[in-house]
Amino acid sequence: MKARNKFLFVFVAITLLSCSEAPFYEKAYSFDNKEWKQDHRLKFEVDIMDLDKEYDFILSFRTTTDYNYNNLWFFMKTEAPDGSNSREPFEVKVSNPDGSWIGTKTGSIVETPLVFSRRKLPLKGKYKFVIEQGITESKVDEILDVVFTVDLAGTK
Repeated sequence: MKARNKFLFVFVAITLLSCSEAPFYEKAYSFDNKEWKQDHRLKFEVDIMDLDKEYDFILSFRTTTDYNYNNLWFFMKTEAPDGSNSREPFEVKVSNPDGSWIGTKTGSIVETPLVFSRRKLPLKGKYKFVIEQGITESKVDEILDVVFTVDLAGTK
């Protein structure tokens, strides 16, 4: 009877884990020595073929609890398939004024997402996104990685 229960448990666990869909697109950049240098640009290419669908774009920043700032500034350059582009600054709030973490803290790691929900894109083809850190220092310490995820809106 115990062997049957173990088999049933393993079967249910595998079934539940296999039900979660992989993101439409996901790519991560990890930083050597937990340093994001000013000249290190993160490049992502996403092929969008269905203009009727809405997409969620998520940038997740993972820092350590030794990160010294309450925010992180970065620039995002977006190039559309027709070659047009834009460059915008963004701020990610990492901690509150009292020092408590805004993101999800697990041990000494804090993950802070920036979500652009339910976006439609105007053109079919490859979109290029380039992320560069935007603080006045030559490097940002205690940054582990940045993950860029694109998913169909409403699937998670």
